[in-house]
Amino acid sequence: MIYRDFQGMKLSALGFGAMRLPVFDGDDGRIDEEAALRMVDTAMKNGINYYDTAWGYHSGNSELVLGKALSAYPREVFYLATKFPGYDASNWGKAEEIFERQLEKLGVDYFDFYLFHNVCEMNIDAYLDDEKYGIYSYLMKQKENGRIRHLGFSCHGSLPVLRRFLDAYGKDMEFCQLQLNYLDWNFQNGKDKVALLDERNIPVWVMEPLRGGKLAHLSPEYEKELKGLRPDEKIPAWAFRFLQSIPSVTMILSGMSDDRQLIDNLKTFAEDRKLDEKEMTALLGIADRMTAAGTVPCTACHYCVSHCPQSLNIPELISLYNEHAYTGGGFIAPMALSALPEDKRPQSCIGCRSCEQVCPQQIRISEVMSDFSARLG
Repeated sequence: MIYRDFQGMKLSALGFGAMRLPVFDGDDGRIDEEAALRMVDTAMKNGINYYDTAWGYHSGNSELVLGKALSAYPREVFYLATKFPGYDASNWGKAEEIFERQLEKLGVDYFDFYLFHNVCEMNIDAYLDDEKYGIYSYLMKQKENGRIRHLGFSCHGSLPVLRRFLDAYGKDMEFCQLQLNYLDWNFQNGKDKVALLDERNIPVWVMEPLRGGKLAHLSPEYEKELKGLRPDEKIPAWAFRFLQSIPSVTMILSGMSDDRQLIDNLKTFAEDRKLDEKEMTALLGIADRMTAAGTVPCTACHYCVSHCPQSLNIPELISLYNEHAYTGGGFIAPMALSALPEDKRPQSCIGCRSCEQVCPQQIRISEVMSDFSARLG
C-alpha cells in the first residue's frame, strides 16, 4: 500500500469509501452486512487505514454498518471520516443533534476527519450564515474539544462557490474533497479548482475517481490507445494513476461494491506509477473526445449574454447542460439550477434566437435550452 504524509500521519493513498457498499437486490438501503464486514477486514489486512462515510449514505445505514465493522479493531489503527449533511435544508439547524447521533452510530468518541458535506450553489448561503445556523461555530467548537481532529469540506459546486467558501472559512480548512478524475480535469474545471486549493495550501481528497464507474471501461478505440502505452495496466488503474500524478492529491476514495473491485484497487495501490508527459497528454486527449460527444462546444465568450432579452447566463446554463447530458442525468445540474431565480433557468428562454446571431460557434442556443428544459422535466 502506498502512503501519503498528512500532518505527521501516514494515510493510505487509497481510502475506503462507504457510499457503495454491497446491497441486497439493488436496494441501496439494505446493506449486505456480512459482505461489507468481510470487505473492511480485507481492507484492514492490506493496509487501508482511512474509512469515509456520511449521514445519508445507504439511507443512513452506512454509518451503522461501518461502525460495526471497525469496532473489531483498536481505535488507533484507523482514521474515520464522516460529514455534516448540509445538502438537505432540513438539517441546517441540527448540527449538534446530528453530530451526537453520528458518534453514537459509529461507536466512537471522536472523528479523525469531519467535513462540511457538499458545499454547492444551493447551500453556500446557509453554510456561510453562521449567525442563523451556527454550523461553522459548532464544528469549530468540536474541533477545539478534540472530538474533531481535522476539519475539512467536500465540494460539488462551481469554482466561484469554492472560492466563496474558502474566502470565508479557508483559514480553518485542513483538506478539501473534490469530484476529480481525468474526465473532469477540464470538463468540471477540476484543474482550476486544484490550482485554487494549491494557492491556499489545502491538500486534495478525491471522490468519484472513476466517475461513477464510467472510467472503469472505455470504448475499444480508447482502450487500444492506452494499452499501447502501458500494456500491463488495467483500464480502471489509469484513473488512479492520473490522480497519483497530481502532487496535492493526498487521499483517493473509492466506493467499492464487491471483493473483486477491492482486490483490483489494492493491486493498483501497491505501487506508485505516475504518468509521464506523453501518457498524460494521451489520457486528457481521450477525455476531451469523450466529453465532446453529445455536448455543446461553448467557449464561454459571453457574446450571447449581451443579446439575451431575458438576461440569462447562457454560458453557465450550457455548462450545466453539458454536465447533465454527458452524465445522463444526475444531481449536479438540478442542484446548481435550484439556486438560480426561476426566471434565470433554461425554461425562461423565449426562443428569440438573438443570441444565436452573435455566437462564434454557431450553437443553436434556443434548441439547447429547450432540450435542457425537457431533460429536467
